[in-house]
Amino acid sequence: MGAANARQTGAPPLERAVDLARLKSGDKAEWDRFVRRSGPVIYAAVLRRLAPAGAAAEAEDVAQEVFARLCRRDRPLAGYDPERASLSTFLTVLATSAAIDHLRRKRPTDPIDQVPEHRLSVPAAEPRERVKIPDGLLTARQMLILTLLYDREMEVAEAASFLGVDPQTIRSTHHKAMLRLRAHFQGDGNAAALVSHSDG
Repeated sequence: MGAANARQTGAPPLERAVDLARLKSGDKAEWDRFVRRSGPVIYAAVLRRLAPAGAAAEAEDVAQEVFARLCRRDRPLAGYDPERASLSTFLTVLATSAAIDHLRRKRPTDPIDQVPEHRLSVPAAEPRERVKIPDGLLTARQMLILTLLYDREMEVAEAASFLGVDPQTIRSTHHKAMLRLRAHFQGDGNAAALVSHSDG
């Protein structure tokens, strides 16, 4: 009766275990519960990105960086919308971007376009309903940008802040992805509908 919506029976496991309203308000006990419950999700997402790069031993430190991001005054958790994605999906994207940032900092002379695709890939947490994108058509970073812009409905500036990159990087990557989609669909209305998100 007094349970929060996030703990309703039909909610995903992590949402059932965490009271989002109390968590967002800064309740310490709820934060401790959140750390215990979400830790494995965050660690697993980080490890998937670091292990192929030979940096598995650094996964624990990067996972702690994710929690540090969540604790900041402008903490991204405050903007989490359960109507857009599950909490596990949200945390997986956040942890993935933190791992990518970590790998980029370790190799500051390597442009993002030279980072191997397997280190940038992000698993599709939810089916894409608007456009069926064939496997291999887009690069991993292009898929990540489209995931943030369309599946998560982020603005360019928001996605740039989320990933810690310049907005122009988001626009450039998005533009290259759209060129590939246009070439593949050859004028299909589905690709045109996607373009309106950033070009309109």
